[in-house]
Amino acid sequence: MIKKIVIALVFMASIGLSAQNGTVSPYSFFGIGDIRASGTIENQMMGGIGIYADSIHVNLQNPAAYGELGMDVLNKVGTVVYTAGMSRNNYRLKSYTEEESPSVTTLDYLSLGFSLGKGLGMGFGLMPYSSVGYNFLSEREVDGQTVTNNFNGDGGLNRVYYSIGYEIIKNLSVGATINFNYGTMNSERLQQMEDVQFGAFDRRTSKIHGFDFNYALNYTPKIKEGYTLRASVRVNTQGNLVSRNERKIGSFSNANGVNIEEVEVNLYAQNLANTELKIPTTTTIGLGYGKDLKWFLGAEYSFQGLSSFENSFMGVDNVVYEDASSIAVGGFYTPNYNSFNSYLSRVTYRAGLRLDKTGMVVNDVDINNFGITFGLGLPLGRSFSNLNVGFELGRRGTTRADLIEESYYKINLGLSLNDRWFRKRKVD
Repeated sequence: MIKKIVIALVFMASIGLSAQNGTVSPYSFFGIGDIRASGTIENQMMGGIGIYADSIHVNLQNPAAYGELGMDVLNKVGTVVYTAGMSRNNYRLKSYTEEESPSVTTLDYLSLGFSLGKGLGMGFGLMPYSSVGYNFLSEREVDGQTVTNNFNGDGGLNRVYYSIGYEIIKNLSVGATINFNYGTMNSERLQQMEDVQFGAFDRRTSKIHGFDFNYALNYTPKIKEGYTLRASVRVNTQGNLVSRNERKIGSFSNANGVNIEEVEVNLYAQNLANTELKIPTTTTIGLGYGKDLKWFLGAEYSFQGLSSFENSFMGVDNVVYEDASSIAVGGFYTPNYNSFNSYLSRVTYRAGLRLDKTGMVVNDVDINNFGITFGLGLPLGRSFSNLNVGFELGRRGTTRADLIEESYYKINLGLSLNDRWFRKRKVD
């Protein structure tokens, strides 16, 4: 029965991930779209850090953390953890002259984690990797006439992953994840001129797939009784993606939008029918300290050599890429995880912040992101399962240089179900 439930959930999630529109950000016009948060709600609400690991939560960012499943200080073995998350992102998109407030709701991940024995764990699941979803206008004067370009796009990449983690010696764990990325990106440019009967269109489609790997090393020594230092190094290797491309150009009637002419461009002659997308390696180092089952505070620094990124088929003229970096700080506090008379004492309170240098330079302006996160981990009964609720406030971009300032308010909802939900009952 459990196998049937899992198969059904995976099938529904794969359909949902493929069909959903994961962003409405104009900055998804660049690169391979908006790169989505890769952590669970629990990690996202601590500024997105992936250092912390325990026996009852899956850590999607840090494969070495699977070695801690079923290894808490009370020896409560959680053999199976099912986790899922979704979010609603509310935007305020602001230029010098206009303002809009769109929103989007998405499924963020679906994952299973297993303890295979003391110090050994594995997991697999589905999640979005990037999302494309933009629609904006650009106007300019040419020989006294107004030329309007309407840019819109959709799609993105999804990810299927498999992870394994192992504690090779006491307090030292290693882990690895293999990711298969796949999806379709669509873009369209419609050009119209004032007092001209017909407009022109340029439609491009890229079907993309490829692998990347994530390696992790965790060191978790006890500083003193009940207190643990956590240090980690993670390397997400270069993603080598293959893109199969199509392009159609033609004209349409400005009166009714009907195509007048459509021509499929011979991309083989331009050596663009099949292109490579190399997503540069990301390295993350983290350090944290805390009292077991009580509180934790940590920080991470990530670096990506994005200056080497290139998309020769979907490339645009007004963007260049520089090396990207990110700083994140976060933690949690649980007043008394084992309280019998106070539910609020068993709630986990999380908070964090992050500053991202995205590496995108648009119209000679750096595009940066700043976010503040906070949330609650709500226990479900007396089990190790919990409902996680989170919030994020942030801002990206600027109104300078004819750009868009993007303010956002994100609501997250995640569910982490421990093995008690799946344990087979025995009758004597």
